[in-house]
Amino acid sequence: MSGSDKNLTGHEGLIGEPLVLEFDNNRLLPELYGEHGKHLSRIEQTLDVSLANRGNQVFVSGQAENCARAEQVLTALYAHLERGAEVTGGDVDGALRLSLGSGGQAGQASAQSNGKSKAESSGKNNGKSNGKGKKLYGGVALRTQRREVLPRSATQADYIQALLKNELVVGLGPAGTGKTYLAVAAAATMLVEGKVDRIILSRPAVEAGENLGFLPGDMRDKVDPYLRPLYDALYDMLPGPQVTRSLESGEIEIAPLAFMRGRTLSNSFVILDESQNATPMQMKMFLTRMGENSRMVITGDPSQIDLPFGAKSGLRDAMEILPKIRGVDIIRFGEEDVVRHDLVTRIVKAYNRRDAKLPTDRQNKKGKSRSEKQDEAEARNDD
Repeated sequence: MSGSDKNLTGHEGLIGEPLVLEFDNNRLLPELYGEHGKHLSRIEQTLDVSLANRGNQVFVSGQAENCARAEQVLTALYAHLERGAEVTGGDVDGALRLSLGSGGQAGQASAQSNGKSKAESSGKNNGKSNGKGKKLYGGVALRTQRREVLPRSATQADYIQALLKNELVVGLGPAGTGKTYLAVAAAATMLVEGKVDRIILSRPAVEAGENLGFLPGDMRDKVDPYLRPLYDALYDMLPGPQVTRSLESGEIEIAPLAFMRGRTLSNSFVILDESQNATPMQMKMFLTRMGENSRMVITGDPSQIDLPFGAKSGLRDAMEILPKIRGVDIIRFGEEDVVRHDLVTRIVKAYNRRDAKLPTDRQNKKGKSRSEKQDEAEARNDD
């Protein structure tokens, strides 16, 4: 069994007795702990707790509130494994992010479990009897043929709920927050469940600061390079042969935004990605394509517009209108929701700090301003 082999010592000065979690299925524990115990180490570093595993038990020591958070994370991930899914480093980071955003629940759980007997506070039958895994994720998940997709931040949980309940959802935010990936996961889920008949993927064919020139092939060959992220997400959700067959039959359709005029999209799940690069006219045209029993998702990052200088973004234009319309759900992601590499989060924060102080820099050109010094201190703290 892989995992960390730690001695149950060094608990002096910590609050209460170690919390004991007990898991039924030993075969799931190597994946729960991670290779060489890396998942346990990640939990220890993030929550400032000490974890020790013996057999099918995990002993959690530290501050009561942090122990409760560790219990939440471990039981949620174990329940995820029980459902036949796999646990990756990203899943661990997502569970940790959610637990840190639910301090009130964690504190209550710690108060109730602190001082209880081993049998009372054990994690036996996790995800079934105590429901901690469900609480952490809010019962929100997307289940496709290849994987179960869980939220990795509180905003992602809100976004998934919006995708499942609303006919038009707009996801705004920086790169790496899962806007497109979760939209494709929701589309694949509804296609498999028979709630829609097809998936339509669209994206403005705008180059990111480069001129690629003439591209050979038919229409699909020409737009494929722009839609590669959507393909990647599809192959993550559905078996490869099924994706190929669906593309050939039209069950999954690639529709360049410029060629959608005049269509009525019924019984479909339609995704417009990189919508910040649509013009206001294209955005209005897209929004009016919705037919019966259809859902639309618009994703974009208003800070990454590749339109010619001076051209207004259709996404920004739509955000002046759509918030006033009943039935439209707008989810805004922030830099704290970036779920890619930790370095991506720091890069997004650095750009946001720079962009926020640009007007001040134009007015103040005498040496290093106080805000710049604060920004450098924050950057050092991020590192």
